[in-house]
Order: sequence, then structure tokens, then C-alpha cells
Amino acid sequence: MLFNRTPRLDLTDKVVVITGAGSGIGRALAKELTERGANVAISDWNADSVAETASMIEGRGTKVLIDSFDVSDRAAFEAHAQRVLDEFGRADIVINNAGVSLAAQVATMTYEDMEWVIGIDFWGVVYGTKAFLPHILERGDGAIVNVSSVYGLFGVPTQSGYNAAKFAVRGFTEALQQEVADTDVVVTRVHPGGIKTNIVRHGRIRESMDQGGNPEELAEQFENAVRTTPERAAEIIVNGLVKRKPRILIGPDAVMLDLLVRLLPVRYQKVMGLLSKLMFRDPQTEAAEAGTVPSAVNHLTPDAASTAAAADA
Repeated sequence: MLFNRTPRLDLTDKVVVITGAGSGIGRALAKELTERGANVAISDWNADSVAETASMIEGRGTKVLIDSFDVSDRAAFEAHAQRVLDEFGRADIVINNAGVSLAAQVATMTYEDMEWVIGIDFWGVVYGTKAFLPHILERGDGAIVNVSSVYGLFGVPTQSGYNAAKFAVRGFTEALQQEVADTDVVVTRVHPGGIKTNIVRHGRIRESMDQGGNPEELAEQFENAVRTTPERAAEIIVNGLVKRKPRILIGPDAVMLDLLVRLLPVRYQKVMGLLSKLMFRDPQTEAAEAGTVPSAVNHLTPDAASTAAAADA
């Protein structure tokens, strides 16, 4: 043969651990994976939300374990890992998906807010990886999937805390990929672009670029602006996992911005400012040009874009 094709990962009867499964990408992943024959251990900080997810995937002939805990609590995560191993006897795939968003400028951001976003978005990934990795390495195969963000590829004003967490996830995962390169363990990092989830609505919006903007309005603008659904994101992640991809970009915005940063690693910030003005135009300006009056605000303004564009889970 001219080349050897890497065998695809079979999901049938696999045990998949998913954090942040109470909504968004995590819930969609639970649905997608059980449809493909996998058993799932799903968790979320919100017990009611993860129970609702479980009710959506019952009756598919696969096992479902639910749990509720804070991923930034190492002891709680380790207890969850033990519960998964006690229930299923193994864990084949771990998807560290749980995440939150924070919009605040460095000068005015509180240490508590910074510790909050780092604790969940970065330490939650570290705890999830280390809680299961020894078991997966001992078994000789399996997968670790860590969800970063498109904001793990470039920096954005008012997103320093979120940027720091997602860049950390990226670096942590890339290092792990090299450490297990001689094994059959798959390690994948995921960079979602804008996804229609509740991450902005449930995040902490301290300030937008113009120091204004109602948090509820900003969340609504974000949800109206993005186009990729959690279901589509989950499908892309699972397809990439099956193909053992080391990196997965989700959405045309993620692909475009990744290319932009590669081509202009220093000057991309100025280019992004221009792109924002073109892509997220003021609806009043569009109405004036078209000679009509908009009935509702369905576009994300440039000022709100930097605040609301973060999305992953």
C-alpha cells in the first residue's frame, strides 16, 4: 500500500464523560454520542439542567450517568471520576467542555472574576484530564478532548481573562498531545467560533468596549448574530474525534480567523477591527442605506462584538 489510513475511532459501547452537559454544546454532544451507540457520564453545575439532558437521551439503549458538581473543585472532580469508574468500570473518552465567559478590561477586572473564569475554563480542564488520564494510559487507548475557543487563537479587548483561560487550554493540550504521541491515546483540542449557546447570558459582562450596553441586550444580540447551532458543533466535534483529529475548528468564523492570525500574526488586530465594521454593521445605518426602518435589532454592533463573541459550551 502507498499509505496507511489511521483507523477510525469506534464509538459503539464506549463510555464518554462530558462536562457542561446541562445545555449548549455539552447537551448536544450527549445526544449525538448516544445516537451513535455510546454510553455517557454527563455532568453540570446545574443539577436540574443535566437531569433535563438525561431525560432527552433516555430509551436509546445506552447507559446514562448524571452528576452535578463544580469543575473548578478538584476534589469534586476526582470524586466524579471515581463514580464513573465504579459505575462503568472504565472511561474511554473524556470531553472537558464546561466553560463560562467574562467581559472585563484588565484595569478594572477584579481578581475574583479572573479567578472564577480561570478556575472553570482552565483548571476544570486540567482536573478533568488528570482525573482520567492515568486510567486511560493504563488501558492503552482512549481519548481526551479539551474545548478551548476561537479566543484561544487570538486576543481581544475586554476578553483578557477568557483569552488567558482558553490560550492556557490550548497550550496544555498541545503539550499533552506530544507527551502521548507514542501511545494510542487520542488528544484533541477544539476551537469553537460563535455558537448559539447561553454562555454569554450566563457569563459575567462587566463592561463592553464602549463602557455601555445592557448585559441582557448584549446576550440577545450575540444569540441573534451567531449562526452555528450546538447540534452542528457537536456533530463536527464527534466527526473529528472519530477521525482522530488533533485540532478541530468549528464554524466559518473560526476557520477565517485562524487563517487571519496565521497570515498576519502581528497586524491581525487592526484587520479584525475593519472586519468587525463590515460584518457587524449598525442596523440603523443599513436601514438608512436601504430606505427602510428596521423592526428589531437583529445584528451585533461593532462595540458589542468584542464583548459577546466568546462562545464554546
